[in-house]
Amino acid sequence: MGTASAPPSVADDPLTRPMAVERAKQWLAPLPPEKLFGSTYLVGFGGLSVALIDTGEGLVLVDGALPQAAPMILANVRALGFDLKDIKFILSTEPHYDHAGGLAALARDTGATVVASARGADGLRAGAMAEDDPQLAYGGTWPAVARLRVIGDGEALTLGRVEITAHTTPGHTLGSMSWSWTACEGKACKQIVFASSLNPVSADGYRYTSAAGAPFVAAFEKSYRTMDALQCDMLISAHPDNAGEGRFNARPGACRAYAERSRGLLAKRLADEKAGTVK
Repeated sequence: MGTASAPPSVADDPLTRPMAVERAKQWLAPLPPEKLFGSTYLVGFGGLSVALIDTGEGLVLVDGALPQAAPMILANVRALGFDLKDIKFILSTEPHYDHAGGLAALARDTGATVVASARGADGLRAGAMAEDDPQLAYGGTWPAVARLRVIGDGEALTLGRVEITAHTTPGHTLGSMSWSWTACEGKACKQIVFASSLNPVSADGYRYTSAAGAPFVAAFEKSYRTMDALQCDMLISAHPDNAGEGRFNARPGACRAYAERSRGLLAKRLADEKAGTVK
């Protein structure tokens, strides 16, 4: 793994060139870094979650937000008193620019390895959405990621005292991945889940009721079963407002509620398509 280096300024850095400038005002609303529980922290924003895990033998980031967010994420890590060179892995939830855009800069500036599903890794290497992505017609590319490790469904990534389990949760993309781990304070321990987006959204003209959409509908159903079954004391969702108010949801049944929200949105979307009321 490389040694952390000082990142160039945002203005002249191709890896942090701003994207989605108007939406970024909401997505990147600044928030202070916050301890969630045990050795888990939040270092992200009002509209995009980024988590940090201190394993005792290195740090793990979860998600990378937009390209221009990378310096702010690293500043939040420093504000917690951590050294950037201790970031060993960055876990990816999906190959879309709002969650993966900052990964290339974060990996470069820390020497960390990005970890993703096989389908997710394909998108991160290309810095582009897959040809079958429901949002493909929106266009847009982001900085490609070179240093990648592929992980499978149910596989664990172990570093120090923490074991982080990968859970494929496709639907929003076929490469989406959620992550879970145990955080402890003394003898009290909680299961934390960082969930990928489960929003059934698309560019205009796409139909989930089409033959091309059928694998995505089936993928959503698979993800609902996964989320329903997860032990989930604290839920962090890729877009925090999808999980409820605030930066995380610690209410009983948070992951099941997250899945149920998507079930309702998908059912409405399918009904609207059949009624001909979708663009």
